[in-house]
This record gives sequence, structure tokens and C-alpha cells, in this order.
Amino acid sequence: MTGGIKCGDEVEFTGEMLSAELGPGLLGQIYDGLQNPLPALAEQAGWFLERGIYAEALDSEKKWEFTPTAQPGATLHAGEAIGTVPEGAFTHKIFVPFHLLGSYTLKSIAEKGAYNIKEPIAVLTDERGRDLSISMSFRWPVKRAIKCYRERLAPVETMETKVRLIDSFFPVAKGGTYCTPGPFGAGKTVLQHTTSKYADVDIVIIAACGERAGEVVETLTEFPELTDPKTGRSLMERTIIICNTSSMPVASREASVYTSVTLAEYYRQMGLNVLLLADSTSRWAQALREMSGRLEEIPGEEAFPAYLESYIAAFYERAGYVRLPDGSTGSVTIGGSVSPAGGNFEEPVTQATLKVVGAFHGLSRERSDARKYPAIDPLISWSKYPGVIDTGKAEFCKQIIFHGNEIGSMMKVVGEEGTSLSDYITYLKADMLDAVYLQQNSFDLTDANCGATRQRYVIDKLVCILGSEYALPDQDAARSFFHRMRQRFIDWNYTEFASDAFRKAEAEIDSLYQEGQGAISSEAESLLKGGAQE
Repeated sequence: MTGGIKCGDEVEFTGEMLSAELGPGLLGQIYDGLQNPLPALAEQAGWFLERGIYAEALDSEKKWEFTPTAQPGATLHAGEAIGTVPEGAFTHKIFVPFHLLGSYTLKSIAEKGAYNIKEPIAVLTDERGRDLSISMSFRWPVKRAIKCYRERLAPVETMETKVRLIDSFFPVAKGGTYCTPGPFGAGKTVLQHTTSKYADVDIVIIAACGERAGEVVETLTEFPELTDPKTGRSLMERTIIICNTSSMPVASREASVYTSVTLAEYYRQMGLNVLLLADSTSRWAQALREMSGRLEEIPGEEAFPAYLESYIAAFYERAGYVRLPDGSTGSVTIGGSVSPAGGNFEEPVTQATLKVVGAFHGLSRERSDARKYPAIDPLISWSKYPGVIDTGKAEFCKQIIFHGNEIGSMMKVVGEEGTSLSDYITYLKADMLDAVYLQQNSFDLTDANCGATRQRYVIDKLVCILGSEYALPDQDAARSFFHRMRQRFIDWNYTEFASDAFRKAEAEIDSLYQEGQGAISSEAESLLKGGAQE
């Protein structure tokens, strides 16, 4: 409490850094940037947060069924498990606190039973013979990375998001990093909701740092209602939300991303794959700018602090795919949305982010205004990670998109009449690829959840159709043919994979292909004969 403080009062520093409490009970919680549980604060203060009110991050009264896994006499180090408790669908490991250096001998451990997070469950003896009692929870500084792992591995395994445009053309790896810059209203938040629902990860952490209160309320109300396709239960059971609106204190906004990545690293230590979605890092950078200004530091470009790039790099570097002391692996994947003013990707936050991330999903105003979801622009986006389909097939499709865009730009000047039939067919192929593969209907459960096996199957069909020459006499016939083919593909997307309806829709596509007298090119034929990534 800060009530009654005045100038001249003596201040005593505790020497502790801003830290997060780690232990069972984090899943399903909604915190602010300082790890205050917002529902508990609302019960105390009502609709408006009062100054100086704090609440415990974890329920210290709740009992957890503890099962010991280590034996007395065992030699232990920081980050090694001594027992487990069930937390929802997961087995929550109880660790030797991360801040303990050196080796310790387990002197005693509690028997199997119910304990709260504050009760002593084990006694460790250090190398000098001193005893140390530990419980299920401990604290860790949020700005220090947790490094209790054996080795750091290269992120090469694709994290399936079930979004075709991402998984096939601009993939993200488990333990990798990516950013989603775009103007306001381009669909960043909707894309994050879809990703958190269908991504091939165990835990999802949402860091709403500095967003408008309306968007944060939308996140808080929608997430508990989302159904987890893996379990059929609420998605909130494997989600943690760290939310700080733009009206909350600057220091809390600045700390929110560090609190969220610390919780992500904690669950990574259990051998889980964690996805951290930060929305948006632009507002976090603005909080850094405000704090830097109050500290009277020398400003950099656009008044952001001179160390902006190093701070952004340090945040994304906490992502990674690691091998843990017990031989298992875990990962933290970080996806940050960026909200550049006016959609200007040349501003400092976007440019600093692009230097450190492994994938760039640029949202465009043109595609969002055209109601294309996701609004990721394939002409400017890129990725350094391997995808779920063969690289050659992905490049083949990208070239069709690029050529179709060039022809479309030319047609705006000369019109369809001044465009050759071959160029017009290329334009129609690109338009069809965009409509049937790059775009998805997030309201349809089947189309929104497109797995890697289906993507590989569909892309082979598309390579065959897009890589063929057709006996079409004029532009009207070409337009009619590809519009019918596009509609049949869209209907195909709504059918369950490998079902009778799926095979029937595929047969209709094959029939229309034969009607157009398609003859596959040698390039497409060699791609289909070559080995696809399995």
C-alpha cells in the first residue's frame, strides 16, 4: 500500500527484481502485467481498480494431489523434477527452484497426498551441509531467461496452425518466432484467435499488452466460450491471459510481455510446447518510449529509446526448442502482432522486429477490405522455416501468384481486351489459387481446421490443375471454366477429409478437368513425381 507516503520518508530497498510466482494453478488464469489475478481484484475493488490493491497470483489454500518422483539421497540440480501434480489435462512437474545453483542432495520428501503450494514438500541439503526447505511454488525474475535445459536445438519441426496460407507457404516452426504486422482492422486479433484454437501446441499464452479496452474485453469474453478441438472442453483450460489495456499503468504494460514469456518458459520446462501470442508489441514499445522519456534518456528514431532494437531482440530470443535434463524436449514459440501507424512497415518497431524473427506474415489493407481471410499478403510475406508441403510445389504456386498479380496490374491499364488469352488464363489461375487455397472460412469447422495431410493432398491436385494447358477458345470460355472449377474446389473444402462427400466432390473436379481437356505441363508433372515432404 502507498497510502500516507510523503517526501522525506525513509525508503528501504528489498533487493528483489520484478518476479513472477511459478507453480500449479496458472492455467486458466487472467492476470495483469504484474501477475495480479484480475477476477480476484474485481471482487475486491468492483468495476474500477483502486490504487495499491494487490492479490496473490496463486491460490495458497487450494490442495493439490502431490506424487513424489525423486528418492531421498538423490542428487538434484535446478530445474529437475521432484514430483508431479495433476493440472487439468496436464501433469504439472514440481521443480527444484531455478535460482538454486550447484548440486543438492534430497534429504527428505513428502509422501503422496494433498498439499497446498506453500507447505514444505521436500528438504534439500547443499554442498556445505545446509538444509533448505522447498514448496510447490517459487518466484523467478521475469526479465531473466530460464536456462535450466541441456541444450538448445534448431527449430525445424513445423508448428501446424491449420491455416493453409501459413503452413504451406509461410510456415512457423516449434520454438521459432514470427510477426504479424498490419494496419488497424486487418484481422490480427481474429487470426490470433484461430491460431490459438487450432495450433499444434499444448499451452497458449495471450499477452494483450496495451490494447484498447474494447479488444481486451472481447478477448476475455470470447476465449472462455471457445471450444478446444483437442478435448472438446473450454480452450481456457490450457490458456493463460496476461492483459494490460492502454489505460493501465505504463510500468505494468512494459512488464506484461516479460511476465508472459516467463510463464511460457516455465511450462516449456515440463516438456510442453507453448505458443505465446503478443498483441501488440507496438504498444509495448510505446510503453518503453514513455518510460524512457520519463527517465530523460536520449531518444532514438521517432522518440523510441535507443535500445529498442536490443530489447525487441532479447524478447524474441527467449523463444526456442530445447532438450531438457530428463531427455525430453519442449518449446516456446513467440508470435507478435505489430500495429504500425497507417500500416507503414518502415517504422522502427516493425523494422526492428523483422531483423530477428524467422517468419513475416504481413497483413494488407487491400486484402482485408476485400474480405479475404486471412489477410496475409503472399507478395510480401516470407519464412525461413520448412513447411508441410514440398518446397518446389510451394515455389510453383508462389510464381503463379506473382505472375497473376503482374497481369492483374497490367489489366487495370489495358483491360481484358488488351490481354492475351494465355496471360488471362494465368490471371484466372492465380485468382483461383487465392480463392480456394489462400483463403479459408473461419466459420466452417472443416475448412478452418485444415491439417497437413489434407494440405499435401489438395496441393497436388492444384499443381496438376494450375500446371496444365487447356483447350479454351476465348476469354469467356476461360472465365466460365475457372469460375466453375473455383466453386467446386470451395465446395470440396467444406467436406470432411477422406469421406464419401470428399471423394464425390473430388470426382466432380476431375470431371471438369477432363471437360477442359487439360494437358499437364512437364514442370508440374516432374513436381508431382518428385517426393513430397512427408
